[in-house]
Amino acid sequence: MGADIKSLRTRIKSVSSTLQLTKAMGLVASSKIRKAQLVRTRAIEYSDSLASIVDVLTSSRECQKSPYLKMGEGVSEIVVIAGDRGLAGGYNANIFRFLREMENIEITPVGKKACERFTAEIISSEHFSHSDALLMATRLCNDFKEGKCARVGVVYTKYVSMISQVPDIKWILPLEKKEEQKTGGAVAIFEPDEASMLEKSVPLYVAGLLYACVKESFACEVVARRSAMDSAGKNATSMIDELMLKYNRARQGTITQEITEIVAGSGEGEN
Repeated sequence: MGADIKSLRTRIKSVSSTLQLTKAMGLVASSKIRKAQLVRTRAIEYSDSLASIVDVLTSSRECQKSPYLKMGEGVSEIVVIAGDRGLAGGYNANIFRFLREMENIEITPVGKKACERFTAEIISSEHFSHSDALLMATRLCNDFKEGKCARVGVVYTKYVSMISQVPDIKWILPLEKKEEQKTGGAVAIFEPDEASMLEKSVPLYVAGLLYACVKESFACEVVARRSAMDSAGKNATSMIDELMLKYNRARQGTITQEITEIVAGSGEGEN
C-alpha cells in the first residue's frame, strides 16, 4: 500500500510539472497571437499591392514574351514552410503529410522543423525577414528563367479561423497571363517600358508573396500551439484529479488498516 501511495505521489508531481509547462507555453503563444495576426495582415496587403501591379504588366502585349509567363519542363521548386518548434498539435505534421502527395519536386525549407527534416541550413520561420524573402525570391526567379525548374510554388498553412488552419499550396511561377485591362480613366505608364518593369518587379512580387505566406503560417502556428496547450492543460488537470482521488483512497485505506491493526493489537493485549 505504501508503495502505491509513493508511486501516485510521484505521478501527481510529474503531471503537475507538465501542467505548469503547458500553461506557460499557452501564455507565450497567446501573447504572440495579436502581433502575428497584425504582421500577417500587413504582409498580405503588401503582397496584394505588388500582385495588382504585376497583373497590369502581364496583361500588356509587351510582356507576353516574358520568360516568367512560360511553363518550363522538369521538376517543380517548392518552398515548404513549417514551424521552428513542436507542441503545436498537427501543425507541422499536416504540412509534411500534404507534401507526401506531391512528386517530382525540389524543396527549399523554411522553419527549423522543415530544415531539420530536409537537412538544410536553418532558416527561422518566426524571424523570417523581407530581406530573407528577397534573397530566396531572386534565386528562385533565376532558376525559373534558366529553365532549372518547370514552376515555383509555396506550401504553407492557410489561416481560416482561430479553430481552423489548413495546409495549402500557392503556385507563384509561371505568372498567370491576364487579359488586357481596359481602363475608362487614367492609364498606367511604365518607364522605360512594361517588359523592363516586369523583369524588375517579379522578384519583388515573389519576395512579397513568400513573406506573406511565412507570416501567415507563423500566425497559424501560434494559434495552433495555444489550442494544443489549452487541450493539454485540460487533460493534465483531469489526470491530476483522477490521481488525487486514487491517492486519497489509498491513504484512507492505509489509515484504516493501521487503525484495525492497533485495535486488534489492543484486544490481544487485554486477553
